[in-house]
Amino acid sequence: MNRRQLLLQMAALAGTTAIGTPAFAQGARFAPVSPVQPTDDKTKVEVIEFFHYGCPHCRDFDPLLEHWLKSLPADVNFIRVPAIWGNPQLKALAQFYYAADATGDIGKLHEAAFVALQDEKAPLTTEEGVAAWVASKGVDAKRFMDAYKSFGVQGKIQRADQVARAYKINGVPTLAIDGQWTTSASMAGSHEAALQVADELIAKARKAKGRG
Repeated sequence: MNRRQLLLQMAALAGTTAIGTPAFAQGARFAPVSPVQPTDDKTKVEVIEFFHYGCPHCRDFDPLLEHWLKSLPADVNFIRVPAIWGNPQLKALAQFYYAADATGDIGKLHEAAFVALQDEKAPLTTEEGVAAWVASKGVDAKRFMDAYKSFGVQGKIQRADQVARAYKINGVPTLAIDGQWTTSASMAGSHEAALQVADELIAKARKAKGRG
């Protein structure tokens, strides 16, 4: 989903039009990152998924990604980074994501958040809506909202925006491999193909680190 589609999607979440399936393009299966970006742990291969909960393509990709993650080598570090693009609604969804991660509730809430936002039109972009929704899922709302409003979560939101800008992310879902390459369904041809490309790039990065 690119920025133009984002505007349409936010209209859809408000109850107007819906977004169709992604248009998969032919061409390069991945793109180099320039300049190469630093990773959190130099001893591991870093994989970042850029996503947001309002994106239907991210929702479609998520179960495939979750299955793929189970087979990753132990020296691969996976990170999710919410896309924000200066949009207040996406910033609020990033705040929700990082609060769920901080409280340890992400496993319970991550998949459900796609459904709640896209199908049920749950107001996950408002503080009151988040508090009510997490409580309905059996989560301690006070503890969750304390994290939601915390300085630590605010710092992670700022960092997420910086990372996406550094990688020049214009659409989601996008995978970034070890600070050097990005791939996506629009480049590779399908979600499944993007994961296959990611496997190839991970193998290349591992070999460069002497683990191939």
